[in-house]
Amino acid sequence: MRKRSLIAGCLLLAAGLVALQAAQAGAWVALFDGQTLNGWVQRGGKALYEVKDGVIIGSTVAGTPNSFLCTQKDYGDFELELELKVDSRLNSGIQIRSQCFDKETTVEWQGKTIKIPAKRVHGYQVEVDPSARAWSGGIYDEGRRGWLQDLKNKPEAQKAFKTNDWNHYRIVCQGDSIKTWINGVPAADLKDAMTPKGFIALQVHGHKESGLKVMWRNIRIREL
Repeated sequence: MRKRSLIAGCLLLAAGLVALQAAQAGAWVALFDGQTLNGWVQRGGKALYEVKDGVIIGSTVAGTPNSFLCTQKDYGDFELELELKVDSRLNSGIQIRSQCFDKETTVEWQGKTIKIPAKRVHGYQVEVDPSARAWSGGIYDEGRRGWLQDLKNKPEAQKAFKTNDWNHYRIVCQGDSIKTWINGVPAADLKDAMTPKGFIALQVHGHKESGLKVMWRNIRIREL
């Protein structure tokens, strides 16, 4: 009887741990604490990143290349939500499943060999494009293959982005599927399996003028 009770107790404990892990896997977690840049590391250029009034502010520095504020943790399958606002003269992006290596690396794609320099942030980027082209929410492969899915045939998505205002981005990555929404409007829907896991990063695009700003707030993620 005692042995049966012990086995039953172990089974209940195991079931509880499984349930707890499942709950944790689906729980929303803040990537930004609203006060500091703890959990993030800057790579690439020398743009300025600071926190003010619960907002991450990235500012251009003339003559420096693309800059990226990157999570120290890698993510594979997830749902990411955030709000952003960008100067209408500046391009930006949200890196997902991205990587950066100390040594030059190569990848093979469609019979081509692509060389990626050492220290170069590369990977999927969800576009932030306030220009007349209006491809915000499209998916660009930063430092690697270029455009994977633009929005030239998606007029509703092109109209969704609000210039000089806050915009809500939703990004869902699961397996080879990457989907995006801008202010609740479906944008990109891509199937691509080149990189299943990597960091998330906030880009300040290189610019000839200093002081142009991108702002991010309410950044949260849940792993799927």
